[in-house]
Amino acid sequence: MEKNQFILGVDVSKLTLDISCASLNQHIKISNDSTGFKEFKKWAVQVGIDLKKSFIVMEYTGGYEYRLIQFCEASSINYCRLPGLEIKKSLGMTRGKNDKVDSMRIATYGEEKIKKLQPAKPLNTAILKLKQLLSFRKKIVRENAGLIANTKERKYIYNPSSCDTILKITKRKIEQNKKDIRLIEQEIMTLLQSDDAMNLNYKILTSIKGIGMINALMTIAFTENFTSFATARVYAVYVGVVPFDHSSGTSIKARRRVSCLANKQLKQELNQAAKTAIVYDPELRAYAENKLKCKPYPVVLNNVKFKLILRMFALVKRGETYIENYKKAA
Repeated sequence: MEKNQFILGVDVSKLTLDISCASLNQHIKISNDSTGFKEFKKWAVQVGIDLKKSFIVMEYTGGYEYRLIQFCEASSINYCRLPGLEIKKSLGMTRGKNDKVDSMRIATYGEEKIKKLQPAKPLNTAILKLKQLLSFRKKIVRENAGLIANTKERKYIYNPSSCDTILKITKRKIEQNKKDIRLIEQEIMTLLQSDDAMNLNYKILTSIKGIGMINALMTIAFTENFTSFATARVYAVYVGVVPFDHSSGTSIKARRRVSCLANKQLKQELNQAAKTAIVYDPELRAYAENKLKCKPYPVVLNNVKFKLILRMFALVKRGETYIENYKKAA
């Protein structure tokens, strides 16, 4: 416990950081930049906190915490990031909310769970850049889908001429977006080629029938190249494809179902992968056909997603590409 003598909870926002130590009942609000970090160091000395023996607990914010992470790594301070919902659910009934209170609640949670919390691994800049590129690509793809839908709707309702101003601008935007998507994908491929481990896992994943470029890249990004999830099942729970019991005593006997507390973005992407795998993978097609005899299609599709996750993790662990060797029984 010597190393983690002080547990600090941090409520992160775009411009500021609220830092609290529940055991000492101390709090400070600093700017989320180098000036604020210098102030943080001075404050720690004043209240008797040894940062080398501290453990910082913060929430995932989608990016606002990265400056703090860089500071922690440069200063050799242990830290971990947790989903905000995990902390919220653990607190029970609470009333009131502000940044100072939230940081104190995070610190209290850290003190209660410190034996289970593991220090985060050093930030992988390649993974960080991959996530940014994928996120931006998705925004452009969604924008293009909207523009294409608007174009079709306008043609159907108004029957405009080929020189219609709105139609011309929309078409120009669509073409530009397509160019930008190709540019982003080229940069992603260049990024993969610069990292041998990521490039190898990408080749392994895309060798699996049903797993295309986007599913492979998102899996690499969200598993941090298969380093942040201990097993395939843990990742499957995170994605939301593992069913759980819903029963209590003799009165509640509901069927097993997946939890809504999941990464819906990854789950949605796996939908198409599973549908494609059922069509083109003989083994999974036979598996699905057999299951459909007694289970509804959505449940079977969910089972196929789980199978794909198991296959991805198994192949990456062995460092082998997928080889089809399924033979249907006579």
